[in-house]
Amino acid sequence: MTFATLLAHAAEEGGHHGGNVQAETFWIGAVAFVVFVLLSLVTLSYRNVANRHAHKAEAYAQKHGTPVPEAHGH
Repeated sequence: MTFATLLAHAAEEGGHHGGNVQAETFWIGAVAFVVFVLLSLVTLSYRNVANRHAHKAEAYAQKHGTPVPEAHGH
């Protein structure tokens, strides 16, 4: 088969679409929504993590001295 014949067959097959496009593509949106919800739950699980271990930070600061704040140039 030549390339032109292959393109003609592909164009001919692409025109025959049966079924409801909205029903076929609904699952793509549903999966994307579920992934978004799961990633947002992972993000929310890291909320307030620094305050959960404040006693460890205070103990480290007392043992090793308070760190000198570094200038970041902001």
